[in-house]
Amino acid sequence: MPTGVALHDPRAQLVAAAERLLATSGAAALTSRAVTDEAGVAKGVLHRHFADFDDFLAALVRARIQQADGAGEHLVATAGSGTVVGNVSAYLTVTLDPVALAVVALVTARDELRRRLRETTPEGLPLLVEITAALATYLTAEQSSGRVAPAAEPRYLAMTVVGTGHLMFAGELGARPDDAAVREVVESVLVGVLR
Repeated sequence: MPTGVALHDPRAQLVAAAERLLATSGAAALTSRAVTDEAGVAKGVLHRHFADFDDFLAALVRARIQQADGAGEHLVATAGSGTVVGNVSAYLTVTLDPVALAVVALVTARDELRRRLRETTPEGLPLLVEITAALATYLTAEQSSGRVAPAAEPRYLAMTVVGTGHLMFAGELGARPDDAAVREVVESVLVGVLR
């Protein structure tokens, strides 16, 4: 006799539950019990689909990286349209949302999770590395179109924008910044290289 409801995609359901918890309660609240409770499933479901909790967390981080990669592809496609400051500001707002900030905190706090993520992100801080790489690709495209100065260094500009953006979105200003504050910070970093 069946003891529960069939799950259509339990891995995705668990990841979505973890993202909801990260958005509302932060990285410290993320436990296997909290995730399964939020997903409305038995605790054994997580362990049936993942080797252990760090395996689950690695899947969660990789899902966020995949989302960031999609946003990065969209950003690169905007090269030559809109404004560079507007495009970069919108990208930061999308990729450095509360869940992403909690994921970065989670990766920073868990040695075993970082070790497992080295398989796909061998250097740097997973998620921030991918966000930075996409931004550098975009700035390189804008450089090719003549909207960013030829002498600019897209990789270093991207590192500066993402690092500053991370601090700002993590609460450097006391709260999540509004659009005007994001644009102001992006413009202050890029002002010397925009044409």
